[in-house]
Amino acid sequence: MRVERLGQDKIKIFLTFDDLSDRGIKKEDLWNDVPKVHDLFNEIMEQAYQELGFELSGPVAVEIFAIPAQGMVVIVSRGKQRIWNEEEFDDDLFALEVTLEESDAIIFAFKDFEDVLSAAKTINPYLLYGGTLYYYKEHYILLIDPMDVRDNGIETFIALLSEYGEVSPISKAVLEEYGTVIIEEDAVKVLVSHFS
Repeated sequence: MRVERLGQDKIKIFLTFDDLSDRGIKKEDLWNDVPKVHDLFNEIMEQAYQELGFELSGPVAVEIFAIPAQGMVVIVSRGKQRIWNEEEFDDDLFALEVTLEESDAIIFAFKDFEDVLSAAKTINPYLLYGGTLYYYKEHYILLIDPMDVRDNGIETFIALLSEYGEVSPISKAVLEEYGTVIIEEDAVKVLVSHFS
């Protein structure tokens, strides 16, 4: 489990499927098994407090993005929406609004173009087809269909991408509507052939 601060009132947690299975949780449990999810959320928030000093109080929005072959990204925003009036809270309680989304694509964000190039050169041998490259909110975002990764190479592929970028919770629909397309087809192979 990796915890990262995104702002004063927002954190991001990345959970691998191994993190979930170590706690006896299957992906389907996130939609059905409330006690297990509650225990997982408490553990996440304990780690966030220990590592980042992030404490919960008042209304909290939780967005959970399931990402194929990678795990889950959990975004926790404190005080984002006023779901209840302040006087309805005890000091130790918080209101929780949960959004669950599942992506059918591998989506990684990179801070600069050099990182995208380095990643492309590294992952190229693992790809049958190279996906789409977008620019969105000051990040380069590479979207790859898991079906385009060579057989038995998905875990290595994800690990290699993680060395240069990070899992992005941005959905394909958001990228298509608001992102700027840089390379629409076979992006990795285009990058490798033009910048090698």
